[in-house]
Amino acid sequence: MASRKQLKKSIKRITGELMTDCVVLNACTPNAADKYQPLMAELLQLHTDYVSRLSHVEKGSERLFFKRLHQDFTTSINDLAERIVSI
Repeated sequence: MASRKQLKKSIKRITGELMTDCVVLNACTPNAADKYQPLMAELLQLHTDYVSRLSHVEKGSERLFFKRLHQDFTTSINDLAERIVSI
């Protein structure tokens, strides 16, 4: 299992890459600014949510917690990435 510090860095890197994609696509298509703004706000909220969840782990069920966190994060990021590409 990776340390919490490494997991936080991974979450930051992944959300940062998606944010960069949103900014670049927003700059390339000036008429789609109203479509990318909510996605960028959702991405920031997603980052904050998962980092805060990672900071508060319940004792005794760490393995289940990290497995569920990974599944939820992967699902959320894949969904958001598909919506970014589909615009």
